Amino acid sequence: MMILTLYPLYYIAVASLSHSDALVGHTGLLLKPLSFNVEAYRFVFQNPNIASGYRNTMLVVLGGTFVNLLMTSLGAYVLSRKQLYWKNHMMFLIAFTMFFSGGLIPTYLLVNNTLGLGNTLTALVVPTLISTWNLIVMRTSFAAIPESLIESAKLDGAHDFTVLFRIVIPLSMPVMAVMILFYGVAHWNAWFQAMIYLRDRNLYPLQLILREILIANSTDAMMTDVSSQDKSRIGESIKYATIMVATLPILIAYPFLQKYFVKGVMIGALKE
Repeated sequence: MMILTLYPLYYIAVASLSHSDALVGHTGLLLKPLSFNVEAYRFVFQNPNIASGYRNTMLVVLGGTFVNLLMTSLGAYVLSRKQLYWKNHMMFLIAFTMFFSGGLIPTYLLVNNTLGLGNTLTALVVPTLISTWNLIVMRTSFAAIPESLIESAKLDGAHDFTVLFRIVIPLSMPVMAVMILFYGVAHWNAWFQAMIYLRDRNLYPLQLILREILIANSTDAMMTDVSSQDKSRIGESIKYATIMVATLPILIAYPFLQKYFVKGVMIGALKE
C-alpha cells in the first residue's frame, strides 16, 4: 500500500528531472530519470506567475492560519466552559452547519456584494475563518483541562483572556499543532474560492496557477525562446516540474507536525 501511494509522487519527481525527448517516447514504469535534465525547472522559475502565486499563497497560508487559530481558540474556549448558558443549543446550531449550508450562490453574493471582498485575498480567508470540525475538536481538548487549574488562575486575578493565552493554549500545543496542519494544508491546496472571487491575475494563489498549467495547458508563456514544434513535448516536463514546485514545501513542513497529529486528534476526540 505504501508503494502504491508513494509511486505516483516518485514518478512525477523522476519525470520532472527527465529530458523531454526521452520522456515523451517512454512507456511503462519510470524508475529513474531519463537523460537527467533540469530544463523544466528553469522554465518554471522563469514564469512570473509562479513567483506571484507563491507570494499570494504564503500570505494566505500564514495570515489565514493565524486568524483561523485565533478565532477557533476564542470560540472553543467559550464553548468549553461548563457554566456557559445555552451551551447545548449553541453547539447544536454550530454542528448544524456541518450538514447544511446556504449554498454557493448565496455565499458568493454575501462575500462579493454584501461584504465587498471580491477580488481581494481577504475573500480567501474570511469565509472560512472557523471550521466547525476543528472548533469541536479544539473545544473538547480545552474541556479536558482541569477546571481547578482555571479556577486557581482566576483566584489570582487572571481574566479569561489571560487564562486562554497563558494557560489553556500552552497546555494544548499538540491540538494547536494539528490545527496548524489542518488549516495550513487547506489554505495551501485551496483554489476554488480563488477562481470565483479573484479577477486580478496578480492575486492568483499558486494552486490556481497550477490548475491553469495542468488543465488549461497554459505552458506556452514559459517557453518564449522555444520553437513551436518543441513546445508540446517540453510542456509535459514543465507540468511535472510545476507539480513538484507546488507540492514540495508542504511535504517538507508536514513531518515537523506529524508527531503531534495522532496525539492532538486523540486529545480532541475524548468524550466528555
